[in-house]
Amino acid sequence: MTIGVGGYTQHEVLSELSDMTAGPQPTSEQEYHARLLKALGLMRQNNLQAMYVNAGTNLSYFTGANWYSSERMVGALLTLAGDLIYIVPDFEIETFKELIKVDSLNGAKAIIHCWHEHESPYQLVSDVLQIAQIEQGSVAIDESTPFFISDGIKQANPNLELVSATNVTATCRMRKSKNELAIMTRAKQITLAVHKAVAKILIAGISTAEVSEFIDSAHRKLGVKGSSFCIVLFGKDTSFPHGVKDPKTLDPDDIVLIDTGCLLHGYNSDITRTYVFGNPTDAHRKIWATEKEAQARAFERAQLGVVCGDVDDAARSYITSQGLGPDYQVPGLPHRTGHGIGLDIHEWPYLVSSDQTPLDVGMCFSNEPMIVIPGEFGIRLEDHFYMTEKGPKWFTQPSHSIDDPFGSEQLSRMD
Repeated sequence: MTIGVGGYTQHEVLSELSDMTAGPQPTSEQEYHARLLKALGLMRQNNLQAMYVNAGTNLSYFTGANWYSSERMVGALLTLAGDLIYIVPDFEIETFKELIKVDSLNGAKAIIHCWHEHESPYQLVSDVLQIAQIEQGSVAIDESTPFFISDGIKQANPNLELVSATNVTATCRMRKSKNELAIMTRAKQITLAVHKAVAKILIAGISTAEVSEFIDSAHRKLGVKGSSFCIVLFGKDTSFPHGVKDPKTLDPDDIVLIDTGCLLHGYNSDITRTYVFGNPTDAHRKIWATEKEAQARAFERAQLGVVCGDVDDAARSYITSQGLGPDYQVPGLPHRTGHGIGLDIHEWPYLVSSDQTPLDVGMCFSNEPMIVIPGEFGIRLEDHFYMTEKGPKWFTQPSHSIDDPFGSEQLSRMD
């Protein structure tokens, strides 16, 4: 029996967990100001007269306002002159005021402009830009902004050239600060503790729904607001990277794949573990070992100045050398090796051959070159690393072995 798997009741395991969130602090007002000033510098470099950030993680990143994107326009304008202007439905203004963390910039008070339900928020944006003497030129639109909003702004002022804000937003967000790294480190430590916990409660016949409920409870016991997402797969279902319509219950000697995460101060964790509930077959061992080595090769290739695509190539070429693939063919690795992570669970840059972004200090990535054997099983080992001045550093240590996935020192009660 795999070490660390099975042998405990859910109550026993949950009783051992306690709050792990102490330490890392939420983003400070000073850091929000620094982000906005960096954005202004990038706007100058890119000849942008203004930038609009829509409700969602970009608005949260620059202003601290955690607001959901919907059919109602909520966002902020940053002008090249340093004006910070919020665009908000009138009936939401009091709630919005409680959420913003930046109410001034460079000594100038931020302004909130409101619109009523019968009014056009796009015309309001045009009017606000006109007041700021921006009636033509390039205005950057947050790349996650729905088309109907960007189109509405364009219709209100056809003289504006609307361009993607990615050169500003991505450039700012790709390189995490020390505080961001501290938050993300703790979030990932929490989720790894959940992985260790859930492995202990597995029993034959358990459903994926029951496992997911336990994972959510374990995250809560460790101090966060439950799981931000959860994928639980058993047996042949593990060959479908993101799940199946009708998941099976757990049988002896099934492969177990669990991919889950949480949010801490808005930042994501995202860790996957794959092991066997029982005794691994020779095929399980071979593919698990290939997966682990591919993950290690990607990590070793991730050096400062190396482009993201080369990291993907390092994992994929090793998998191909083991008789799998090639490229994205299965049996083999059907998706990219990894993704950036931060306020969004998937964000820039990406460890995929087409991404030629050079690795730089502060960039954070998942490392998960999943191997799929169609109709049989899949193996995904996912940890994350960040770039330091000396090269890559793991947030969490990779899985130890197929027989002892968590590096346990004591055997499970079921051995």
